Amino acid sequence: MFLDLLISGLTLGGLYALVAMGLTLQCGVARIMNLSYGEFLIASAFLAYLLTSKLQINPVAALLLIVPLGFVVSWLVYRVLMLPLVRRSKAGASLDVDSILATFGLLFVLQGMMLVSFGGNYVSYSFLSFPVHIAGTQVAANRLLVFVFAVVLGGTTYLLMKNTRTGTAVRAVAAAPNFAPLVGINVLMISTLAFALGGAMVSASGVLISMFLPFSATMGVLFTMKALVIVIMGGVGNLKGCLVAGLLLGFTEATVARLVDPGLTIAANYALFLLVLLFLPNGLYGKAAR
Repeated sequence: MFLDLLISGLTLGGLYALVAMGLTLQCGVARIMNLSYGEFLIASAFLAYLLTSKLQINPVAALLLIVPLGFVVSWLVYRVLMLPLVRRSKAGASLDVDSILATFGLLFVLQGMMLVSFGGNYVSYSFLSFPVHIAGTQVAANRLLVFVFAVVLGGTTYLLMKNTRTGTAVRAVAAAPNFAPLVGINVLMISTLAFALGGAMVSASGVLISMFLPFSATMGVLFTMKALVIVIMGGVGNLKGCLVAGLLLGFTEATVARLVDPGLTIAANYALFLLVLLFLPNGLYGKAAR
């Protein structure tokens, strides 16, 4: 029983952390509250579904195609749609409102395109659905693969942000965007890069989710809300906080689903979220404003 919960919690938590890390880059660094974030995830899942079911391409190979595409598309979205808002607001407080309104509209555009293309029904495909025996318990092979990919992608991103010059520049823009130019950091370039990296990560998450979960064109909002909860719980712009908060949410969801009632998982998630906000208003790793 405990091993079952551990594996389920790690799988969900690792995936949730990966989903939220992309959003924390877009919110914490590029300062874009992207309400269409979940739609990019579902669009990537549908693209993986098409490549796998229609063209017989392995989902792992599809991952190698879709992640760079997610990076390029998000780069273009920032340069074409978001950059005029950034320049108009001069990165001031009005950018938050403008970005929410713009991405809210983008949400409906993307969702409408997917509804027209795929309808409103749930879709899925079979990939590594056989059970694997681990220490007396069974877990689907696709879930294990998703966990491994989530750990590798999330861990690599965290290490790059922590140990490279570009990563240091990204963290500097997240912490003090007004002072970053004083040390030669191109804030616009770093913001664009962070937004595009967030798009690549959410694209990877969409492909991974499609490997073991049915999905529909209207599910994007659920993933956006879950990612926002994790970002705020961990501290906006803090990748380590995303990892910890994602794992907390994953273990909470797995425990409640297994020991209490699967219908209460959302309630348990938001109860945990409210407790964190009550005792740690800036999140698990957030810093109080001075």
